[in-house]
Amino acid sequence: MSEDYNQSMKDLNTSYKQVFGATGDAGAGFRQLHADAVADGVLDAKTKELMAVAVAISIRCDGCITDHVYNAVKAGATEDEINETVKVAMMMSGGPGVIYGGKALAAAKTFLANK
Repeated sequence: MSEDYNQSMKDLNTSYKQVFGATGDAGAGFRQLHADAVADGVLDAKTKELMAVAVAISIRCDGCITDHVYNAVKAGATEDEINETVKVAMMMSGGPGVIYGGKALAAAKTFLANK
């Protein structure tokens, strides 16, 4: 599981710009949905990003894992919080949660080291 998560995040940002530039109102609507969904509310942004990490692991989305781990760390998530998030994802998704949880842990180590 050797991946350059810093480069993956750069690649995702390039892809986002391309997709959102090409999809007009639909892309803008999705960006607004995303911003509203993870904004502080009754639950804080960090908690919401950790929830998104668990879902990303469960649905086996590499890019989603990278993006939401990055944003969880940016919102203040610790290694221990990400570890517990992975445990929940493993409980909900079994063996695949172990594989994709490992990706989340590797991404977290990269992004926490960048802080």
